[in-house]
Amino acid sequence: MKSPVYPIFLTTALLFSTAHAADKVVYSGAEGEVINTQLTLAGKSYSADWYLPSTTAVGVMSYQHGYSRNCGHHRNTAINLMRQGMMVLCVNASMQGGNPALAGQLAELIASRNLLAPGYRPLPAPVVVGGHSAGGHFATEVGRRLVELGYPYLKGAMLFDPVAQSGFTNNLMAISQSGQRPVMAVTANSNLCNLYNNAYGALRQVQQLSVAAGNSNFMGVQLTASSTHVDAEGDNTDFGGYAACFNLAPKTANVTALRTLSSAWVNDMFRGGRNLAVYPDGATLNSLIGSGKAKLIP
Repeated sequence: MKSPVYPIFLTTALLFSTAHAADKVVYSGAEGEVINTQLTLAGKSYSADWYLPSTTAVGVMSYQHGYSRNCGHHRNTAINLMRQGMMVLCVNASMQGGNPALAGQLAELIASRNLLAPGYRPLPAPVVVGGHSAGGHFATEVGRRLVELGYPYLKGAMLFDPVAQSGFTNNLMAISQSGQRPVMAVTANSNLCNLYNNAYGALRQVQQLSVAAGNSNFMGVQLTASSTHVDAEGDNTDFGGYAACFNLAPKTANVTALRTLSSAWVNDMFRGGRNLAVYPDGATLNSLIGSGKAKLIP
């Protein structure tokens, strides 16, 4: 791994989150608040949603929406993460091809340590990259770039039914480092919208290398009982989201399972613990598998 090279002179992408006068609170609760603001990357302004916990944040998760979707479609899944004490950032942007250029710009801004959340709130150093569908590929691009920059606080990746694009396998390998960092995934049944689980080849390779190195930092769970590509959107999805995949609306049980597993795994990444219930032979995961609602990615 290269030595850390993330000072303020990285690139022209290294600009502060600005336009605080235009900040809009879109959710407020005991667990924290969600603020929509503008984020400048490489001279271009993007609408971005920040999830700011009411307690001191244990880390920040970059959580990217899927192709032709937006951050609002993941509102309650992201709030569920915030509820665990995590800061979450989602950028509204085109996810065509996973948008690797934007992913690189975001990674450079994060690594610069110059990015501020609304209210000029500094970001915690620990970072988890995450995303859904094409946003899952975007997340791997962010993670790989952070590794290239020598950013020492990357904690892992959380993928929601990712759709792989060119470079996906190499990105995951860079993030995982043979299981030194966790790579976690919750997927749906094979479907046109996840390109028939086209991410599975890369996920299996990460798993195999992790096991070969004596690590257990990979978890892949497929929801199997009428799962949909937009289970990560859950109750924030819309007809266009699931009809495009020839699905019905997401089932509450699948949405609950996805949010329970992902929040526990990401919490472990940030806090360095291991909630045994959501790993093999644990009560929560065993219940899902035993009832036919999930299986480990084959």
